[in-house]
Amino acid sequence: MDRLVAMETFVYVVETGSFSAAARRLNIGQPAVSKTIAQLETRLAVRLLLRSTRGLTPTEAGLAFFERAKRAIEEADEADNAARGTASGLSGNLRISAAVTFGRMHIVPKLGAFLDQHPQLNIDLILDDRNINLVEEGIDVALRMGALNDSGLTARKIAECRRVVLGTPAYFAAHGEPDCPAALSKHQAVIYALGGGATWQFTKGADKQSTILSGRLRVSAAEGLREAVLAHQGLTLASEWMFAPELASGAVKTVMNDWTLPDMDLWAVFPTGRMASAKARAFVEYVQGLLTGVR
Repeated sequence: MDRLVAMETFVYVVETGSFSAAARRLNIGQPAVSKTIAQLETRLAVRLLLRSTRGLTPTEAGLAFFERAKRAIEEADEADNAARGTASGLSGNLRISAAVTFGRMHIVPKLGAFLDQHPQLNIDLILDDRNINLVEEGIDVALRMGALNDSGLTARKIAECRRVVLGTPAYFAAHGEPDCPAALSKHQAVIYALGGGATWQFTKGADKQSTILSGRLRVSAAEGLREAVLAHQGLTLASEWMFAPELASGAVKTVMNDWTLPDMDLWAVFPTGRMASAKARAFVEYVQGLLTGVR
């Protein structure tokens, strides 16, 4: 049994969640995948996968093996590229995690150019507003926004963006424009829990004021926030990234521009304890280039 092939097969099974999906990715039959995993477990004398009606779940030993096997495959790929002298010749699979709205608006439309640069590279883009477990999900790099609550993460700040108070011209025509934090209490706000909640600190020179937004509508996803604001249901506090097309077109407008809010930071987060692969580093550099100058 080829050890590297067995490692690659196991990694694909964990990443896809099934023997059949791994077989399709490897372009081989499902029995061959099942046989390879069985031989691997026999050679290691340990159960790597738990099989149930709900699918396949790595055991504790399986997760540990997955992490190291994935790293070994990446290092082998990088060794091949170094030997060929093809610094830009990235290949294999790159698994990326990003928030749904940010990924849809700012990453997906620009992926084509990155893939064109690396024709041997495949990307699995997992769009999820949750901060998923990078090791369990086999993620190479995650794009996360806001404060990082886990100090153990391996992270690199790659961009920042202004947060603003905004709404549609129709909403402000009907309800007036607030000119200070205290005036926000007279408005209906659409509140996004993951975007900072209802309590905000504003700054204007040496003046700092904290306010709690009033709103009858709270949403758990940025897509809901966007739809509610664009339907004139209230103003909101959000990053300029979230409403970039509408800010450019005039479909929404900012108010209280002499007051500032804490910036929204964008981080590249890597699995703890693992060196970032060349593929992950190249992708992060690409995203950083896309967002250069955007605040």
